[in-house]
Amino acid sequence: MMILTADQKNAILKSMVIHIESIREELIDNNREELAAFAGGDKAMFDRLKVDDAKVDEMKQSLTDVLAKEDPIGKLIFNYDHPNGMQVENRTAPFGCILIIYESRPDVTVEAAAIAFKSGNRILLKGGKESRKSNLMLVDCWHKALSEHGQSTEWIQYLDFDRTATQDFLRNPSQPLDLIVPRGGDGLINFVKQHASCPVLVSGRGNNFVYVHSEADWEKAESIIRNAKLTKISACNAVDKVLVDKDFPEFNERVSTLMSGLMKEKVEVYANINSSNGVQPTAWDKDDILYEEFLDYKILIDRTDNIQAAIQTINEYSGGHSATIITEDKEAARLFMNSVDVAAVYQNASTRFTDGGQLGLGAELAISTDKLHHRGPLGLDQLVTNKWYIYGDGQIRE
Repeated sequence: MMILTADQKNAILKSMVIHIESIREELIDNNREELAAFAGGDKAMFDRLKVDDAKVDEMKQSLTDVLAKEDPIGKLIFNYDHPNGMQVENRTAPFGCILIIYESRPDVTVEAAAIAFKSGNRILLKGGKESRKSNLMLVDCWHKALSEHGQSTEWIQYLDFDRTATQDFLRNPSQPLDLIVPRGGDGLINFVKQHASCPVLVSGRGNNFVYVHSEADWEKAESIIRNAKLTKISACNAVDKVLVDKDFPEFNERVSTLMSGLMKEKVEVYANINSSNGVQPTAWDKDDILYEEFLDYKILIDRTDNIQAAIQTINEYSGGHSATIITEDKEAARLFMNSVDVAAVYQNASTRFTDGGQLGLGAELAISTDKLHHRGPLGLDQLVTNKWYIYGDGQIRE
């Protein structure tokens, strides 16, 4: 595909804002039918599927955020004047063609495509069958915006495939693919990794931890844990596991209060801790639960011997997404933050901030838990590769 200028790309993004607004009511009505037809008890997927006025506003805002960002293509990364007179430059360049596979979440059809398009990439969108109507409406908006400005609709394509056809495409793509991003739970990620024939960048798995250090402010800890668990259970940045230092003052009383408060919010609490106020958490005895990403009104609370034990537990069981230490001890925070092997690590703040918009990137395509080529939220500046430009005048290597 031909490289577009920043003005050309921005004009299409502006048109897309108008087209989304024009289908607002029809999109919400169609989505109500999808919600009514949704089968199964997966609360997270149901939550992600919903499109209401607030969600449409978020889609439009994501486009506005991308519009406001500087074009990421052609930025100078490195330059060098060779002794033989050659001029050497390394500049940002598009990947080429990206495939994103996602469950529910019609907003991904807007946000991911906007990020990919402005960073100069073609994008193939493969949404789930549960959101097919919403996705196709939004892709039609993209095609109208592209056509209005004389650009090919091949920039943004929707793969209207079932599971078998998707599997076949992953194994033998009918067009060149440079990167695949599965955005969803372990089942989707494992399916893509099993069948893909090109690089896969893993996104979306959470299983995030909060560690309450012995020098924590308990009011901060309780507020942060409640926020990270309750505000959006379907988010990959929600907290699933809480480790409380055994030396925290009034350990049983504090943890019992935390458990009872969460249980009042209909959260199922897993804990092998004797309550001091009569609450009865669910006992657990298998390590498998420590690996599990809940995406539900569930949380596990456990005691830990010290900061080193907490770090070891998180590095063994977490999904590599986000972790928080609650402490007023700066040295303890530094040790934890340098030692925990996750994409985003916090002191005294909710894991719910691991989001491109919240971390200053604007819209995001996904949140990577891989280490190559990028880790954490994938915004405009992260959805590029690089290319070397060497300008000579007949030089040959001796």
